[in-house]
Amino acid sequence: MDKVEIGFIGLGLMGKPMALNLHRFGGSLVIHNRSQEVVRELADLGMTPAASPREVAQQTEVVVLMLSDTPAVERVLLGEKGVLEGLRAKSLVIDMGTTAVMRTREFARAVEEAGSDYIDAPVSGGQIGAIEAGLTIMAGGRTDAFERAKPVLSVLGGNVTHVGGAGAGQVAKAANQIIVGLTIGAVAEAITLTQACGVDAKNVREALKGGFAWSRIMELHGQRMIDGDFEPGGRSETQRKDLQQALDLAEAVGVELPATRLCRGLYDELIEQGGGNLDHSALFNVIRRR
Repeated sequence: MDKVEIGFIGLGLMGKPMALNLHRFGGSLVIHNRSQEVVRELADLGMTPAASPREVAQQTEVVVLMLSDTPAVERVLLGEKGVLEGLRAKSLVIDMGTTAVMRTREFARAVEEAGSDYIDAPVSGGQIGAIEAGLTIMAGGRTDAFERAKPVLSVLGGNVTHVGGAGAGQVAKAANQIIVGLTIGAVAEAITLTQACGVDAKNVREALKGGFAWSRIMELHGQRMIDGDFEPGGRSETQRKDLQQALDLAEAVGVELPATRLCRGLYDELIEQGGGNLDHSALFNVIRRR
């Protein structure tokens, strides 16, 4: 990454550790974020603050977006003082958030019409994966654009896959979030049943290791549920948003996802109870209360 000029916009729960990893690997980072506290912190480490997304694009050849939702991407990319206004010719924009598929394809067209490349590269692995540079990254876009993006993506994740054309990365992420959401619900129900039967959930979790029921979610989130520790690694409100995007996509292509719709409703309940900022494993609280 030596001397590669990288703009990074969105320095939240995931974006901050991702920017730190790019910096550690030698990237020259120009950063922007709505909250200025994290900008000041990273500036002290040698990153360069920018007053707007446009300024980020004017100073860099690669612009990484790690934003909360589709409207945020649209605002930062296409809005006033947005990335598109300052984009250099033959630059590369990488959207690493979870963004709606149809809008992603529109964003890609806008950037390509401006003479630059666009990759949608959403991630899985949560805050731990971001900190440890162990994210799973699903990329969509032209093959030549993916090859340009790969050195940056490889710093951030251990499993980087080119899924297909523009929007394909976001389709893969929708599939990922369906599996994550439903599996969290399954683990929550299993632990609730275990505890209601008077059996130690720690022992049950240990007994399931190596079997078909074992998963990364049982490993990490099962332990969170047993401990009652819901400090966010991935927020419940974000999981709910991602499930809704999957449902919207399914509707657009004529597919029904009944279990996903049920799971989305459980996250609605959690958020209504004030748990939107808790880790998505806090779905356990809804199941337990019921």
